[in-house]
Amino acid sequence: MRDRAIQLLCVAVAVAAIAFGGSLLPSILRISDEHSLRYTDVSLEGAPPIVAVGTAIGALRGIIVDYLWLKAGVQKEKGLFYEAMADARLITQLQPRFGEVWGFQGHNMAYNISVLTDTPSERWEWVRAGIDLVRDEGLRYNPNDLPLHKELAFWLSHKVDGVADDAHLYYKREWAREWQFLLGVPPATHAERVAMLEAIKNAPDTLEELELKDPSVKVMIDALTGSLSAFDRKFQFRLDRDFLMNLGRWEGVQTSRYAKLLRLDEAFRRNDPVYAAFDAVLKAPESQGALTSFRPFLRKKVLKDAYNMDAALMWAYTSEFGPFDWRHPQSHAFYWARKGATTAAKRSSNVEDIYKVLNNDRINIQAMQALSRTGLMQFDPFSNDNPGRLNDPRWIKSIDRYFGELYRKHFGTRGGGGDSFCDFYQNFMSQAVRELFRLGDYEGAQAILTKLDNLFGRGGLIPNNKYEAPLDVFVRNVTYGEYEGSPDVARSDVYAALGRGFREGLLLDRPEVLKQALDFARDLTLYFQGNRYTDFVNKFGERRMADLLGNLKTSVQDVFANVLMDTSQPLIDRLTIYNRAAETERRLIYDLVKGPIEAEFAADPIANVAPFTQIFPEPPEMEAFRAARAAEAAARTVEAEAEATKRSTAEIR
Repeated sequence: MRDRAIQLLCVAVAVAAIAFGGSLLPSILRISDEHSLRYTDVSLEGAPPIVAVGTAIGALRGIIVDYLWLKAGVQKEKGLFYEAMADARLITQLQPRFGEVWGFQGHNMAYNISVLTDTPSERWEWVRAGIDLVRDEGLRYNPNDLPLHKELAFWLSHKVDGVADDAHLYYKREWAREWQFLLGVPPATHAERVAMLEAIKNAPDTLEELELKDPSVKVMIDALTGSLSAFDRKFQFRLDRDFLMNLGRWEGVQTSRYAKLLRLDEAFRRNDPVYAAFDAVLKAPESQGALTSFRPFLRKKVLKDAYNMDAALMWAYTSEFGPFDWRHPQSHAFYWARKGATTAAKRSSNVEDIYKVLNNDRINIQAMQALSRTGLMQFDPFSNDNPGRLNDPRWIKSIDRYFGELYRKHFGTRGGGGDSFCDFYQNFMSQAVRELFRLGDYEGAQAILTKLDNLFGRGGLIPNNKYEAPLDVFVRNVTYGEYEGSPDVARSDVYAALGRGFREGLLLDRPEVLKQALDFARDLTLYFQGNRYTDFVNKFGERRMADLLGNLKTSVQDVFANVLMDTSQPLIDRLTIYNRAAETERRLIYDLVKGPIEAEFAADPIANVAPFTQIFPEPPEMEAFRAARAAEAAARTVEAEAEATKRSTAEIR
C-alpha cells in the first residue's frame, strides 16, 4: 500500500506540474513574440519543412554542425571554395536557423567562386546565386537576423552597384533588365511611383479574389491557358516569376526603340511560340482592362514568392523616403537594410548589438546617397548599352531629413556613432551644393551652404571658416581633385550642367548657356575618360571606370530625354524646349520620348489647339538616322557574339 500511495502521489505531482507549465505557456509565447526572442515573427508559425531534416537526428545535430562549420572554415582558408560551399549547404539543411552560415555560403558564391570564372555571364550567375540564396532562403528562415540583412544589402551596394568588380557593368545591365521586366519602367514623378506600388500592395492575394473582382481576368487567363496548353510543360500557364518575366518582355518589346529598330516583334512572333501566344491574347481589345487588373496582382505574388519582398514595405519606403527605382541595386540595398533594422530592432537592443545596428544604418544612408548620384535611370532592355544613370536631386531633402533621425538615434553610441553621420552629412551636402550650383539652382545651393556654415562652420562647436567662401569659390574648391578618382562627381557635373543647359538655354532662349553646358560636358567627358586613373580596360574588354560616364552623345541623349519627360514641368515648356533644340539633338531623343509625350499631349487642353505632329514634329532625316542606329545595334550584337565565341574557343584550347 505504501508503494502504491507513493506512485499515486508522483502521478498527481506530475499532472499538477504539467498543468501548471501549460498555464504558463501562453504568457511565455506572448513575451517571446513581444521581444522577438524567436527566429520568426510569430512563435506558433509553422517551421519550414527543411527543419525536419535536422530535427530527425536529435542532439547529434549540434556535434555534426560544429564539425562541418570548422571544416568549412578550413576549406575556405585553403581556397577550396566549392568544397566549403557543399559543407555549408549541408549545415543549412541541419541548422537552417543558423544565420551566419547562410551569409558564409552566399559570400562564398558571390565573391570567392564568382571571380574564378572566365566570362561576365558566368560570374553573374554566381553573384546572383549568392544573393538569391540569402534573400530567398536564408532570410525566410531567419527573418529577424540583422547581420544577414546587412550582408545582403552590402553585396547589392558593393558587388552589384560598386565598381571594384571587372564585370560590374554587366551586373548593372542584367539587374536593370530583370527588374524592368518584373515591374516595368517606373513613372517619372515620386507621387506616381507611390501610386504604382500602392496598386500592387492593394491587389488581391489570390486569383479567385481577383476573378471575382474583375470577371474579365478569368476570360483573359482562360485564353492564355488555352494558347499555352500545347507547349512543353515548363511553358504552360503558371503564376510564377517566369510568367511575369515573359509578360514584361512582351510589354517591353512594344515600347523599346531598339526592339523596333531590330524588328524584334516580328522575329519573336515568328520564332517564339510563347511570345506569339502572349501577343495574340494580350493585344485583343477585350484584354486591356483585364491586364490592368491582373498586372499588379501578379507582381505582388511574384515579389513575395520568388523574391521574398513585401509590396507593402516597398510602398511604405517609397512614400516615406523617396522615389526608388527598383532597377537600381541601391534601392534593394536600402530595402533590405531598412527591413533588417525594423524587424530585428528588439533582438538588437543590447550594448554589443548596437554596432550591428550602426553599420546597418550606414548602408541605408549610403544607398540614399548613391541614388542621389545615379538614381534617375533610363534603360532599353533589348540593347547592350549600359543603363543611363542620372543624378536625382530629389534625394537631397530626403537625406537631410534622414540624417537627423540617425544622428538622434546614435547620439549616445560609444565611439562617436552620431559623429560618424555628421562626417557623412558634411561631405554629402558639400557635394549637393556643387550639384545644385551646376543645375543653376543657386538659391538652393546657397541655402545648404548657409546651413553647413551654421552647423559646422562659424556656428559650429569649434568655429571655423570652411563654409564662409562665396558660392562659386566653394564649388570650385569642392570640385578640385575629385574628378580623378570619382566617376560619380564627373557624371553628376556633366548631367547637371546639361540639364541646366537644356532647360535654361532653350526655354529662356539663351543659347550661350546651352553652348557653355555642351562645351563643359565635352571637355570633362574627354578629360575623365582619358585620365590615367580611369582608362583601365578589364579582361572583358570594358573600361571599368570610364564607361560609367559614357560618351557625350549618350549623355546628351539621356539628359535631354529626361528633361522632356519630366512631368513636374509644364508640358508647354517642354514642347518649347524640344522645338528650339537642334535637329541633331532632336533626332537622338525623338523615338525615345514620342510615345509618352503624345499620351500626355492627348489629355492636355493644348491638343485642341493644333495636331500633335505640328506641335511635336519629327526631325528631318529620321529614317536615315534610324537605319544608322539599327546598323550600330546589329554591329554591337555581332561583336558581342564574336567576343563570346572567341572566349569559348580559348577556354576549349
